[in-house]
Amino acid sequence: MNPTGDGTNVPPPHAGDERYRAKIDLPVSAEEAFAYHERPGCLQRLTPPWESVRVESSDQSLHVGSRVVMKAKVLGMPLRWRARHTEYSPPHGFADTQDAGPFHSWNHFHQFQPINDYQCDLTDDLRYRLPLGWAGRLLGGRLARRAIESLFAYRHRITHDDLALHSRYAVAPMTIAISGTSGLVGSSIASLLTLLGHRVLPITRGDKADSDAIAPWGEPQEARKLRGVDAVIHLAGKSIASGRWSKKLKSEILSSRVEKTRHLAELIASCEDGPRTFLCASATGIYGSCGDALLTEQSPPGDDFLSGVAVEWERACQPAVDAGCRVAHARLGIVLDPNGGALQKMLLPAKLAGGRLGNGRQWWSWIGLDDVVGGLYHLLASDSLSGPFNFVSPNPIQNADFVRVLGKVIGIPALFPAPAPLLRFALGEMADALLLASSRVTPNRLLESGYQFRFPELADQLRYCLGRVRKPSQEDPSDEDGR
Repeated sequence: MNPTGDGTNVPPPHAGDERYRAKIDLPVSAEEAFAYHERPGCLQRLTPPWESVRVESSDQSLHVGSRVVMKAKVLGMPLRWRARHTEYSPPHGFADTQDAGPFHSWNHFHQFQPINDYQCDLTDDLRYRLPLGWAGRLLGGRLARRAIESLFAYRHRITHDDLALHSRYAVAPMTIAISGTSGLVGSSIASLLTLLGHRVLPITRGDKADSDAIAPWGEPQEARKLRGVDAVIHLAGKSIASGRWSKKLKSEILSSRVEKTRHLAELIASCEDGPRTFLCASATGIYGSCGDALLTEQSPPGDDFLSGVAVEWERACQPAVDAGCRVAHARLGIVLDPNGGALQKMLLPAKLAGGRLGNGRQWWSWIGLDDVVGGLYHLLASDSLSGPFNFVSPNPIQNADFVRVLGKVIGIPALFPAPAPLLRFALGEMADALLLASSRVTPNRLLESGYQFRFPELADQLRYCLGRVRKPSQEDPSDEDGR
């Protein structure tokens, strides 16, 4: 690639190199697509959730000479993958090379070609060589190729869908404070917002924070940092699955949501030139266990512990409502991603041929992680939306069917059920509340307000987040778009 040219002159491969080339049309200009890739956190966002890879250090730059170190596992053995950027030609492209890692060589060229003022295409052109020569190709060639095809199927899908949000809503850059940024949802929405050009200020638990964060529970000057913040997304709260429920743990679950939320709502209400939007997490557990009944945002709350927590959680936002702040509650269902939450805990039993829980007839209302962050972005960008919103797929599924679909995706049948008495013995009250309760919830208000789900079907969500979608090289006549 010529760093001062148009970014299209990719050199020919060296003898012995394998080549992979894949292309995707993006619904934004080349300038916007390049900016997405250049912002901090993009590499982590594009790292598939099924890969044991994390960014250990990064210069947060695409400029020539900038470096990134990733920690990975190959065949269970830890290693560091060190890469360096070798070309930089905005908005046409950039390139990186491996300095040390699992490959003998790795050279990756990213090219952005305008289609018109509002569209471009992205081409990933990869040249790589496995270690150990012919033996490496014989033993690992097919496995490496499949991993690369899965990697770029994921990368292209998430890049396209993220930038489609940017194009669809055309939101001016905002400053957004977020609690719970170390959690699964919080880290993902913070990453997405940053990549789409917004400024994110983490809300921390301590009494003090640096200039790029807020500690509203501490000293008064910390709360004053809310001035000039456009919106607050409040996701923090003690995990409801952190251990067997005791009286003490249940009290901590309740207070971690209600007290912190009420305090934050009061600060927002009292802050001059403060946030105009307050998005607060909630849960579909608010409805309780309702058998086959179809539940909407208008359905009444249940009468169990989790229902009471959710009711008080939402009620704690009232000071912000009374002050004229737009408040929306994201009632989260079962969030699916292999890096955390229910799916992470289900994968090992599923790989051991685990089957239904109890009788399997209980309804599970699930949602993919990317639809959680997409739905939150939808609420941020839509000034007329307030009140409760069910964050679930339009297609809830019974537990027996859920485990059957999961088994089919991973290639292991769901054979061995877990009887309800055994679950209750192991988990106590939590078993009935989290595993055996039946909650058939629909996302009526998200759909009515125009949100477009990335993954309305369970099989598609699982194949995407578990790496079962592959995108062949463009040179292959069976090449598909990958979306």
